[in-house]
This record gives sequence, structure tokens and C-alpha cells, in this order.
Amino acid sequence: MVNRHHHVPLGFTLVELVTTMIVIGIIAVTVLPRLLSDSSYSAYSLRNEFISELRQVQLKAMQNTDQCYQIDVTASGYTLRHFSGRTASLCTNQVRIEQSQTFSGGAYIALASNASQAFSITFDEQGRMVSPACSGNCFNAVADETLAIAVESEGYIYAQ
Repeated sequence: MVNRHHHVPLGFTLVELVTTMIVIGIIAVTVLPRLLSDSSYSAYSLRNEFISELRQVQLKAMQNTDQCYQIDVTASGYTLRHFSGRTASLCTNQVRIEQSQTFSGGAYIALASNASQAFSITFDEQGRMVSPACSGNCFNAVADETLAIAVESEGYIYAQ
């Protein structure tokens, strides 16, 4: 009687392991970013973008004292409007409307005081925010977390 032992492989070869790792890597790079929400990043990017927009409008208001610039915020985005005149704290005689900037990833900007998502922002010729009347934590960039935007009474705009 001949005793024959058959050798049965009990593991994976190196080629099989490397191939599997490459396939998992390709899936991770292409599929996972589409499945995961981008809202955690969008709160920070939206806050920084909105601070930049506020500072730009503030500078335009200080450089063009006879004109008026206004940011109109809605639940879906914001728009910069340019006016040729100012009457007290109101902008008059609209000249131009910039292309609307839309929010993405479920993010939005809201007033810190009442959570309103529809409001207008204007600055006076000295760079102080006239509308809305606010000092300190004035706006929130909201996504999966809430990030504050502060505007001091002297006009300093910063992230909190």
C-alpha cells in the first residue's frame, strides 16, 4: 500500500495578496469619496470663503465712498450687488449684480442672532457693518458643525 500525501495549499500566494490590495486601493480612491459627505470640509471652506467675500465688500465700500456694495444671502447662496449711490444706510440705484455663489454639501450661512438664512449685508465708508446691526458673533457657517464668523463694531472680520 502506497501512502501518498497530497500537498494542499493552506494560504494565499503573494501575487493574490498584492492583487487584492491593489483592487481595494482602487475602490477606496474612486468609490469612497462619492459615498462620504463633504459637509465636514464645506463648513470650514464656506466660512473662509464668506469671510473673504465680506472683507472684499468692506474694502470696496471704503475705497468707493460714494457707492454702495451689498451681499444678499439666501438659503441657497449669496450674491454681491453694486449700487451707484447710498441714502443713509440704504443702497440706491443698482448698477450690477455679480453671479450668485451657491452653497454645497448642505452648508449655509445664517445670522447668529435668529438663525435667519435670508438677509443683506452692507458696510459704511469706514468699513463698519451697517446692516445687519451686529457686533461680535454675527454669522454662522452651518454644515455638520457650526462655525462662527465675528464682525467687531470697528469692522474687524474674523473666524471664531
